[in-house]
Amino acid sequence: MTIKDFARLCDCNPQTLRYYDRVGLLKPARIDAYSGYRYYDKEQALDFVKIRNLQSAGFSIAEIKELLNRENDEVLRAFDRKIMEQEEKLSKMKMVRLSYLSEMEQMKEKLEEIRKQIRRSMDEYDASEEFGIEKDEYTKIAENVDTYFEEALNWIEENGLDGKYELTKNSDIDPLNDLSYEAIYEKHGWNNVRDFYEEFFDLKDKEEYVLVFRLNKDKDTHMAFANTMLNMLLKDNEGKERKLGCSVDSSDDGENHFWLLRKKA
Repeated sequence: MTIKDFARLCDCNPQTLRYYDRVGLLKPARIDAYSGYRYYDKEQALDFVKIRNLQSAGFSIAEIKELLNRENDEVLRAFDRKIMEQEEKLSKMKMVRLSYLSEMEQMKEKLEEIRKQIRRSMDEYDASEEFGIEKDEYTKIAENVDTYFEEALNWIEENGLDGKYELTKNSDIDPLNDLSYEAIYEKHGWNNVRDFYEEFFDLKDKEEYVLVFRLNKDKDTHMAFANTMLNMLLKDNEGKERKLGCSVDSSDDGENHFWLLRKKA
């Protein structure tokens, strides 16, 4: 019978039969060499029923091909295995659903704790000597940090954990050893950032940077130091599309060191 007749018998669209032919699930019994018309045998309707049901149950094309020539008892056992797989997925989904709100609360608590730690650190920090900025400007920087975390908390409250705000941990990999970055500026043995800030602060648009500081023991307020540094750069490069990271750690030689790294193209 023609493809239209066979499609009518199977209650499907001829396009479905052409798709099954293309992926190797149900080939026509013969194809006219002159007209290219596809012809099917009535017995192939049983194969169509098997394919359609297996496909509806979520079997892959490869799995369906494997089951096409199997007896019904084997096909039914395959259905049982598929049901077990789906039940396991459903069980896992239910568990995720139960943990969703608790994870939301945990993330909010982490953000709030980090916000408090940073704010305490910045309240105790005097940026005037290090960065050469006035108290009013530093107060605005501290408020900007608070605002960032408030926005993060509000976003999670309204949208969930979609990855817009991420909490990153210190990496065991030193950024200086990351071959995907190149050092475009460095300064060693300095006393305060204000002494050389104007030599590197102007960043290129649409670039990714990492600032690496290795500080002596006199500069032990790393959290406030890093946030002040980043906020100054953001302010002085306002309007540019750029990504900034900052790594601050203690130096091994008691000297102050700085590298400005840029992501390689």
